[in-house]
Amino acid sequence: MPGSFEDWEPHTVVSEEYLDPAAVRALATLFDDGLPVPDVGDVLPPLWHWVALPRWSPSSELSIDGHPFRGSFLPPITLPRRMFAGGSVSFPGDLRVGDTVRRESTVESVTEKNGRSGALTVVVVATTLFGTDGNPAVIEKQNLIYREAAAVSHPKPADAAGPAAMAPVGPPIVPVGEGRWDFRTDPTLLMRFSAATANAHRIHYDWPYATGVEGYPGLVVHGPLMTLSLAETQRLASTSSRIGELSHRNSRPLFCGDGAQLVSTPNEGGTRVELVSSAGTHTSVELILR
Repeated sequence: MPGSFEDWEPHTVVSEEYLDPAAVRALATLFDDGLPVPDVGDVLPPLWHWVALPRWSPSSELSIDGHPFRGSFLPPITLPRRMFAGGSVSFPGDLRVGDTVRRESTVESVTEKNGRSGALTVVVVATTLFGTDGNPAVIEKQNLIYREAAAVSHPKPADAAGPAAMAPVGPPIVPVGEGRWDFRTDPTLLMRFSAATANAHRIHYDWPYATGVEGYPGLVVHGPLMTLSLAETQRLASTSSRIGELSHRNSRPLFCGDGAQLVSTPNEGGTRVELVSSAGTHTSVELILR
């Protein structure tokens, strides 16, 4: 491990988890895309374990940004800004709604770097979910990036034209053409997704914190919400193919209310889906089908 973490050692956390139908219904209600709601006994759609298996931390263990204090499972990194940068997931088996599964998670690596924006640390978290047959059903790696604090040049007050001016926009994924969907966000959607995933990171719902402390121009759309929406287009396309593997990468933040589209393009062996706006590509997912 890097020298600044020499007193910290990674360890594996093992737990038994219930794939709660109520949590699955919560995500289906949030998408509201007209697809059947997965029920007890149904195969859990790809990446829906992010919602079906949330981890709620005790209130006394939350730091100023809303995330749990570091130094136990995650290393004691002092860099303040956290990003969900991407990762990879394979699906060698199926998880079914209502099952009790075993989850094993560990920090696989911690790497300190210097980027264009200054010092950063990349943490790779590896997780395996075992189905009721005892075999791996989901094998996942997530890349978390911690960065230096941003300069706050124009903090916005809580009553600025922002969340107060944004009414709920309805379903976030709206078809607009072959292989294309509008992706729409509002503060209510972000709040509901934060609650569904037990994600207390304040950049997603606390306008004064997001703009005045972390220096963003508005509320930040969750990386997992963007990635889940990209994967959901495979179900919306009504294809009979199943996702065997996927890799995902978040390249830049998307801010609440900004217009964007989900664009799906077939490629050799699978599909590439991107979330794009006038600023460029925010998130991309490479799907390998089986």
